[in-house]
Amino acid sequence: MKSHPEKTIIKNGISIYTEHFGQPGNPAILLIAGATVSLLYWDKEFCEKLSQKGFFVIRYDNRDVGKSTTGKPGSISYSIEDLADDAIHILDGYHIRQANIMGISLGGLIGQIVAIKYPERIGSLVLMSTGPWGTPDPKVPEMDKKVIDFQLKATHVNWDDEKATVNYMLESSHLMAGQKTINYAKEEKRIRADFHRSINYRSMFNHALLQGGEAYYDRLSEIKSPALIIHGSDDKIWHFGHTDKLLSEIKNSELLKLNGTGHELNDNDWDIIINRLSEFLK
Repeated sequence: MKSHPEKTIIKNGISIYTEHFGQPGNPAILLIAGATVSLLYWDKEFCEKLSQKGFFVIRYDNRDVGKSTTGKPGSISYSIEDLADDAIHILDGYHIRQANIMGISLGGLIGQIVAIKYPERIGSLVLMSTGPWGTPDPKVPEMDKKVIDFQLKATHVNWDDEKATVNYMLESSHLMAGQKTINYAKEEKRIRADFHRSINYRSMFNHALLQGGEAYYDRLSEIKSPALIIHGSDDKIWHFGHTDKLLSEIKNSELLKLNGTGHELNDNDWDIIINRLSEFLK
């Protein structure tokens, strides 16, 4: 397997593992992953294709996943605002004054906080499969009950057993998917890679304990950066209806709707996402 240049950013005793693609002098895109997933969620081929469009692409492990600072399962010592600060520390570590931020799910919430707290550091904001960091529209359906019921089953999984872990996570991938085909052999390979590369695989569930960031709640109208909202029509985690509030409150924003896509970065959408990103960011 081809390896990619890596860099570990250490700030205030916190270690964040990153990898990068493309030429450092190109416009930067910082990819922020969602809850419980590592940088591997941003597939290396996706990152390579994006870098071939003339971008310097950085992906990284949030705290408690992959090779970044990891605490014991069931306890958390940081807030969502700390995760937003981590993103800025990465830019500082790469000597990047301003970057485009692309966040998926939890990464999209982190991206919104970054855009409000550090407006001068953000060129453009790309929010994928996420909702507003603020009071949700009460008319928009909440997370699908099937997802909630499935997540409750996690307490019965032996997370030290690779086979049991892979089976559960693959079932999760099926649940998150929309109507488009998925290469589940590739998905299984990613899950196994994460199982083996993580400092403590179970610690990823600490993200469910995240709190904080209240100072930036309901302030979307302050976001000055142009924003591209990318959302699947069949998302069971963040219902597509959340895009209405994002589009209405972030002044300079536009939508890319992925028909038939669930809560996922689906291979079938790569070309449309990358081409639209390239147009939008340039």
